[in-house]
Order: sequence, then structure tokens, then C-alpha cells
Amino acid sequence: MAKTRKKQKNLRIVALGGLEEIGRNMMLFEYGKDIIIIDMGLQFPEEDMPGIDYIIPNISYLRGREKNIRGVIITHGHYDHIGAIPLLIDKIGNPPIFGGPLTCGIIARRQEEFPNKKINLRPIKVEDVLNLGCFKIEFFRVNHNIPDTFGIIIRTPVGNFVHTGDFKFDPHPVDDNPADIAKIARIGDEGVLGLFSDSTDAETPGHSISEKTIGEALDLAFQKANGRIIATTFSSLISRIQQIITLAEKYDRKVAVDGYSMKSNIEISKKLGYLKVKKNTLISAKQIKNYPEKNIVILCTGAQGEDNAVLMRIINGEHRHIKIHKKDTVVFSSSVIPGNERTVQGIKDLLYRQGANVIHYKMMDVHAGGHAQQEDLKMMIYLVRPKYFIPIHGNYYMRKLHADLAESVNIKSENIFLANNGQMIKFDLHGNGQLTQEKIPSHYVMVDGLGVGDVGEVVLRDRQMMARDGMFTIIIIVDSKAGKIIGEPDIISRGFIYLRESKGLLEETKKEVAKIVAPKLSPEYSANWNYVKSTIRDKIGEFLFKKTQRRPMVLPVIIEV
Repeated sequence: MAKTRKKQKNLRIVALGGLEEIGRNMMLFEYGKDIIIIDMGLQFPEEDMPGIDYIIPNISYLRGREKNIRGVIITHGHYDHIGAIPLLIDKIGNPPIFGGPLTCGIIARRQEEFPNKKINLRPIKVEDVLNLGCFKIEFFRVNHNIPDTFGIIIRTPVGNFVHTGDFKFDPHPVDDNPADIAKIARIGDEGVLGLFSDSTDAETPGHSISEKTIGEALDLAFQKANGRIIATTFSSLISRIQQIITLAEKYDRKVAVDGYSMKSNIEISKKLGYLKVKKNTLISAKQIKNYPEKNIVILCTGAQGEDNAVLMRIINGEHRHIKIHKKDTVVFSSSVIPGNERTVQGIKDLLYRQGANVIHYKMMDVHAGGHAQQEDLKMMIYLVRPKYFIPIHGNYYMRKLHADLAESVNIKSENIFLANNGQMIKFDLHGNGQLTQEKIPSHYVMVDGLGVGDVGEVVLRDRQMMARDGMFTIIIIVDSKAGKIIGEPDIISRGFIYLRESKGLLEETKKEVAKIVAPKLSPEYSANWNYVKSTIRDKIGEFLFKKTQRRPMVLPVIIEV
């Protein structure tokens, strides 16, 4: 009798986000009945997503597999890697979350906004080793623009894998240790089957700018400033915050911190020892008036022009304690997120109109990204020497450029996988990898207020239509027994036309509505009002487009009396 062949086990790897956008980073490693998750981030909405707060990964693949999840490993504390945790962790069985102390501190603080949801945080050190089912997890230090950023070594039954997380190589980081190049090289010596590497800055030639260079440029800005310095940056950019505070102390300036996230992250970082601040350096915004302007630094949020951020409130004159003064120097110590260019340029114009001086990263080296540029990316590949290479974290063109870099340093083209979100990658026990055509759900899950996933493509399309061409509501009162329309249809327009200046169009529209509705009121016709409303939507929509070359959302309301 022939022996029954055992089913070949494969390691299955799939990204639920992060391979076709910046953000929403989440990746699964699955072998048998063991699953680990790397990161659980959010993505900020695009310009054509009105009303959406952010986007999170789709976890429908994990339904029914919750008991198999051995842990969630977080590479660092930025929201594009941790932001979806409060909304998703309880839906996947509340597995343990592993991250550095600062990472766990930021996660715990954000969790306070969700008081009814408990999480299982497990702070780790870079030297720790985790055994999660069949997976053995180790870590190595990399540089980013927030402390406690780790790369991950995943030892599996089919081979070793390296996930860089967000990284760069910085020989002179601020209050941090350089990346552990020796450990990365040792892992490469052991043999690495697959390297998953950050592609965010793959289009930029050269090496990443060191934080030491940024510090020198900021120092020069402090020397030249005659009045107050208003420094705006990302609240999670702890290394930059440290540099600004250190320079303020060097030049005898007090630092007024404003912005909820900025205050929160500074408090956590101080408590955990990641931020060093002298006793009397920090003051409140209302204490600014007690000091000469040349002795003040205002550290705040709003580098991207966010409507409710501190910098925008200062510029608009809405801040209780701070207004723009003519000798102010405003330092934008951050790059502009794609899509925000026009907003940020508008802010700079307003600042100059109010007499302030503006310094940004295109004028001086007052900002360095936290992501490896081309030479650093090649260096990571040299150190790890993987058999297979999978570029992650970025839009397709970023990952394609990264793939080209890998090929230029002798990674075989057939061993480079440009996967999409939801596309399964498999490795067998012989170390053979395959980018399969198997797809799992990975479409957007949109968060709008308290609603998670209840805004889908149809609702979003309606919002886009209203944002583009407005809304046109037609209210008709009918007496079906008498077979007539009572009075004239009432029309409400929002974002389409100004009614007082469009009387002719309104009268024509009312006549068109009557032509559609009146025949349906004859005694021999039993009106299907849903059909009538659908007809009004289509025909009035076409009529308005012919008249205006715009097609608003037409909302008919029929009231029977």
C-alpha cells in the first residue's frame, strides 16, 4: 500500500498595506498554524477622500485565524506603523504587542483615547529574543528619526528573513547609537533567504544626511535669529526635538511647547530617558510674555499646514497667547508630505506677509528624512546578501527603483518580487520562493469619526461628486388621489448654483420635473415612486449638464399627501 504523502508546508508572507502607498504598513508571516504580524499602521487620506480621517489595513483574512496569531511586532512608534492598533487589535484576539520602550509608551498613550479597549503591551530591548510559535525573532538597531527603531530577523523553518522597518544609516545620530552594522553583517554571513527593505527614499541618490549636519544648520539659524524662533516639526521626530531643546539651552532661550501630540511625546520621551531637558527650560505658552523675545523658542505642531494645528492658529490670529511678530524666525524642520505642497506654500506666504522670516529644508539642511537613500539601500543589500529581495514601504515607482538598485548589486532579477498589497509570497522547505497570483482582501478600510469601514467606495464616490459639482435637492408634494402636483417643486442647491442668480434655470428645471412626474399621477397609472425618483435623477441630471456642463448629485424627495 502506497504511503500517503504529507502535504508540503510553505511559509506564506503577505502585506495588508504598505506596498502601494506611504503608510498602512502591516505584514503577515504564516507557517502552519503560527502567524506573526509586523506593524499595524494607518494611512492618511488622499485629497480625493473628503471627510475620511484615515485608512487602516483590511484584516478579513485573519478572521477565524485569531488563535494562530502569536504576536504583533512593531518596528517603531510612528503612526504609519502603530496607528491602526486601537481599531484592530481586539478584532484579532488581542495578541501581545512587542516594541521598544518608547514605542510601547506612544502606543499606550494613544490607547488612552480608547478607554474601553485593553491591549497587551510587551516592551523589549534590542538584545531580546522572542520565540513565537515556530518563529524565532531577533532584532538589530537601525537609525530613523525616532529612537527605539529596530530591524527584525525572522528565523523560520524554511530559512532566515530580514525586515528592515524604516531605516537609514547615520554615523552621528542625536542621543542614539549608530545602526548595528556588525550584527547585520553577521546575519548576512549566516545566510538570508529574503530581505524586505524600506523603499520610501529610493529615488534620492547618495547617502542620507546625518542628524549631526542638521544640528549644525539649526545652530546657524539660532545664531542669526534676532527675535523669537518658532520651530515646527513632526511631533514624533524626537531627535529633532532634542536638537532644538539643546540649542535653546545653549543660547539661553526658554522653550514653550504647544500642540497635544508634541506635549504628549515630549512627556513620554522625558519619562523614559530618551529626551534630556534641563530643569527650567520648558515653559507654558502663557509665560512667553515674561521673557525677552530673543530668549524664546516656540516648539509646535503644524509643519504640514494642518487646519487645527498650533502653527495655523498662530498665523490666523486664533491662538490665545502667541501672535506672529516682525522679527520672528519660523523654522520648518520637516519635509513636505506629497500633496501638501500648496498648503505649506500658502503658510509661508502668510508668514512673510506678517513680517516673519522663514527657513525650510530647501534653504538650509534643517531637515533630514528618516529613510535610506540609494547608497544606504545598496549598503543594506551588501550586508545582508539575500537570495530573494522584496522592496516594501512605498508606491510602486519607489519599489521599482529599489528593485533596480538591487539588480545593480547582483541580485538576480527573477529573485526580486514586486508584490502588491494582498499578493501572497510563498517559500518552500528547499528555500524556493514564488510570487503567487493568490490574492487576499487588502482594499481600503476607511475611518470616518466613529465609523470604521462603513464608508465604502459608493459613499466615497458620492462625496467626491458633491465636492466636485455640488448637490441639487428637488422636493415635490403630490396628491395622488387628485392626480396632481401641489404647488411648485421646491429646489435646494448646495455647491452647484446660487439660487438668487439662477432664476431662469430654476424655472426651466421645475417645468422639466413636472413633465416627468405629472404623467405618473394619472388615475390609470399606479406610481412606483422609487422608479419615479430614479427617472428624475437621471433626466434632471442630464438636463442640468446640458445647461451648465456640470452634473450635481440630484436628490429627489417625493412627499405624498
